[in-house]
Parts: sequence; C-alpha cells; structure tokens
Amino acid sequence: MAKKAWQVEKTKYCEHMQEEIAIEVEVIYPADYLSEQAPRIRARRCSKALECNCIERPACALSGTNPDVDPVE
Repeated sequence: MAKKAWQVEKTKYCEHMQEEIAIEVEVIYPADYLSEQAPRIRARRCSKALECNCIERPACALSGTNPDVDPVE
C-alpha cells in the first residue's frame, strides 16, 4: 500500500506574515512491490496558512487568497 507523508520542502521569510514559514509537500511513496517508481508530490501547503487567512489582505496561492502569487518560486 502506498504511504503518504507531509515533508518540509523549504523554509523562507514571508513578507505577509513577517516571520519564517515552512512550505510543506505531501509526498506519496509507492507500495513496496512498485519500488522502482519515484515518489510523487500530491499537494503543497504553508505552515501558517490558517493564520494568514485571518489577515484581511490577499497573500498567496498556498493560503488560498491570491492565486497570482506563488511562494514556491
């Protein structure tokens, strides 16, 4: 059976939150009998997305408030 895990992809300073955030990815590892396949990235999220949504300004795509700003790049 495949395994899912959230891992920190990178950390960076967020101008919107005025602090360090972690950009996390959900990685799906293949089942043991498909071990030659590479792990796949299913989703991305920000460690401060909930707090960021409480601020009244649009932020970035990972918090769901501004799809034009991609903090991963």
